[in-house]
Amino acid sequence: MVFGELPLAQAEGAILAHSVKHAGGMFKKGRTLTADDIALLKASGAATVFAAKLSADDVPEDEAAAAVACIVGAGGTVAQAPFTGRANLHATTHGLAVVDTERVRALNRLHESLTLATVQPFAIVEEREMVATVKVIPFAVPRLVLEKALTIIGSEPLIRVAAFRNKRAGLVITRLPQTKPSIIAKSEDSMRERITALGGTLSAVRVVAHEIAGVTAAIKALRAEACDPILVFGASAIVDRGDIIPMAVAAAGGEVIHLGMPVDPGNLMMFGAIGDVPVIGVPSCARSPKLNGFDWVLARVMADLKVSAGDIMDMGAGGLLAEIPTRPAPREGKPKPQRAPRVAAVVLAAGQSSRFGANKLLADMGGQPMIRRSVSAVRQAADVTVVVTGRDAGSIEAALEGLAVRFVHNADFAAGLSTSLRAGVDALSPDTDAAVIALGDMPLVSAEVVRRLIAAYSPAEHRSICVPVFRGERGNPVLWGRQHFEALKAMSGDKGARMLLDQLTDEIVEIDMPDDAVLRDADTPEALAKMRKS
Repeated sequence: MVFGELPLAQAEGAILAHSVKHAGGMFKKGRTLTADDIALLKASGAATVFAAKLSADDVPEDEAAAAVACIVGAGGTVAQAPFTGRANLHATTHGLAVVDTERVRALNRLHESLTLATVQPFAIVEEREMVATVKVIPFAVPRLVLEKALTIIGSEPLIRVAAFRNKRAGLVITRLPQTKPSIIAKSEDSMRERITALGGTLSAVRVVAHEIAGVTAAIKALRAEACDPILVFGASAIVDRGDIIPMAVAAAGGEVIHLGMPVDPGNLMMFGAIGDVPVIGVPSCARSPKLNGFDWVLARVMADLKVSAGDIMDMGAGGLLAEIPTRPAPREGKPKPQRAPRVAAVVLAAGQSSRFGANKLLADMGGQPMIRRSVSAVRQAADVTVVVTGRDAGSIEAALEGLAVRFVHNADFAAGLSTSLRAGVDALSPDTDAAVIALGDMPLVSAEVVRRLIAAYSPAEHRSICVPVFRGERGNPVLWGRQHFEALKAMSGDKGARMLLDQLTDEIVEIDMPDDAVLRDADTPEALAKMRKS
């Protein structure tokens, strides 16, 4: 890769490293310069640009990021389309992030151009939460480096999310003569809250005397009820394998796998099993909602991850959870985890087809109505799809039968496109982060186009409006962040949102597309005939 200040005569095909002004506006960083771009820059008085020119041995940033992201994650993760050399992975379920730290380290040590960041191993993640990000630092990765990275990953991904199972846990609480009822209640409440938070149910509770016989009988009873896991919350701490709770586990036909753990609070936890069913001696600190070592073990158990004595002993690095003098109070609040935006597709299908004659949306396109082809593509990438109908509403709905979409009828469709836009945006749920406004007469737009728009969306970085372009020309669909919904609804007439784009240039990011599908609509029978041929 050649990087630096290039004469315009050598800059065609180069990638801009910095934004540059021209007579008609500005070319933004990351743009691949065309011959027309060079001509405009020359006419504007520019002589050089700071840019990167890739060689045959370089893999472009998005291509490299996508190559890694699509195989680095396994079950419970999904890779987002790349943008500016970044491809994020999000959780598809509530569970634990399982990370191969050694191979993540090996990948990151290959070369400075390619990086992989993950959440902490065994972090609890929510559905849609970001769990990893692949980021290419320069504009390309040396091909040899990418090949080595893909070899490290191989067929064994480096991160996955183990889903929490809907487990039915059982709880034994022991009591001594001096044990207060409030302590028993607090013990049960604490365990119920923890189990519920991890997707399970506390299905049975036994309160017995703090004696081997009573605890043994309670464990056996819970085992017979198919409880998994079985928790034993003792009235007195477990201090030895010969203590009451470890002895009761053995008497019930189980074994103590490990006693104690190098995590504080939580040192006095016991981990055992009866067959495949974990039996955990709960430390007294777990009556408090504060994090302790038992929580780390319980989370793995609730995700059906095997826990060994070695796993517990390895928790010591980072296992000091108590407050220390240099940090006397916990930090207020917790940063919110990054998550995948909730994006809706609004497909405008209410037009009059005045230039076409008949309703163009019902015309055949590859053996199906045009509107069905258009909607089928965009809904693959969106979380929810709203179709706005007007003319021939019943026929449009029939053409989309069987697709998971929501219909909104615009009785005022003859008053212009803005009325359909308003109806579609009004129909979105309050938790919608962004909307892709798509046109029903653009059947060549693929799901990948929508995915690339979503990947570019980042309101924090002033990328709240994502516009596809082909050879410098803007097209459709366009993604709009929630902050613009009111402005979209306030529009009038039949000009769409183009005037609004002119007012919000600082929020716009343009995404280069590989073909002209984002520019082609079927406004006339002639245009449709050309589409059919292609």
